[in-house]
Parts: sequence; structure tokens; C-alpha cells
Amino acid sequence: MHDISLERDILKINEDIAERNKKLFRERGVLAINIMGAIGSGKTSLIEILSETLQYKIGVIVGDVISDIDANRLKKLGIPVIGVNTGKECHLDAHLIEHSLEKLPLNDIDILFIENVGNLICPVDFSLGAEINITVVSVTEGEDTVEKHPMIFRISDIAIINKIDLANAVGCNIEKMESDAKKLNPNLKLFRMSIKKKSGIKPLVRYIDGLLRFNKNQ
Repeated sequence: MHDISLERDILKINEDIAERNKKLFRERGVLAINIMGAIGSGKTSLIEILSETLQYKIGVIVGDVISDIDANRLKKLGIPVIGVNTGKECHLDAHLIEHSLEKLPLNDIDILFIENVGNLICPVDFSLGAEINITVVSVTEGEDTVEKHPMIFRISDIAIINKIDLANAVGCNIEKMESDAKKLNPNLKLFRMSIKKKSGIKPLVRYIDGLLRFNKNQ
């Protein structure tokens, strides 16, 4: 009982900090986008392409357990990047984001991408204060991946099915993945992509552009 109570306290504290983060984003006119997905799903590649394609000022927070490989990769784009090592934790939390924001030039950022730690389970319980949650899943993870990880799709606004060019090779039914996702979250926006080939990126760019314009007018 004590453990359950402690867990509730931790989640409540996280929610309170996430609300502070969200308020700060809105005050500064920053569209914060939390990008979740398993290791190798294509999160970093997606941020690279969006940063190069979107005609806005971009900033990035990159979460990883111990490595700074992805952070260093994104720094080559010449944009503000903060790498966050979570140690034993398999997710980012609102407190880590709050401290990272102190190191970013928020007044010079329109869109902040937050690359969460690579898995489909742990990030679910910890809000960061982002306006939009994106989950990236690749066909190489299996057509039952969505069905096996329902919670992350329930909290997501956008789901990207990546590496669709490999679907036939790995025997993956993309329609099943999309159907499973819609059953879990009827309001989910779905995009099919081959991120490394820059295939299917334009519809997402248009969608994010519309979100930012709406965000700026609030």
C-alpha cells in the first residue's frame, strides 16, 4: 500500500511540473512535440528530416539512458540541442524537461522536438508538458506491435508507421496496424512513411505547420 501511495505522489508531482512546462511553452509560443517509439523505430531520423524541411526555428531535447550519440547527430544540423541522460530510468519526465528548458533559447524556438527514451512502455505514465505526442513504430517491429502496446497509442495524437517499404519483406500487414491503432484511439492521426527515403513526409509537415499556425493564434 505504501508503494502505491508513493507512486501516486511521484506521478502527481510529475503532472504538476508538466503543467508548468506546458504553461511556459504557451507563454513563449513554442509548439512542444514529444516523440516516442522503440529503439530503431526512426525517431532521430524523423527529427532530422522535419528540422530540415519545416520553415521554422527548431530546438531539440534528446533523452537517452547513457548515450549522447543521437544528441551529437542532431547538433550537426546547427540547431539548439540538449542531451539528457536518464541513467537507470527508461523515460524522460517533466522535471528533466524543466531543467533542460533553462538551457534552451526558448524565445528563438518555434517548435521544440523532445525525443523520448526508446521504448513503448515507460513514457506512458510521465507527461512532459508537450502539446502533441507522436509515436513512431516501424513495420520491422511486427504487425502486432500496436496491439501489444495499447497505452502509448491511447495517449498519442499522431502515430507514424515507418519503413513501409519493408512491409512485404517482413510480412507485415500495415492495414492491421492502422486498424488496431484506430480501435485504441479513434482520434489518432495516422501517417505512413519511409523516413530515411523521405517518403510520406509532406503530409506530416503540412499537419505540423497547421498546428503551429493554430498554436500561434491562441
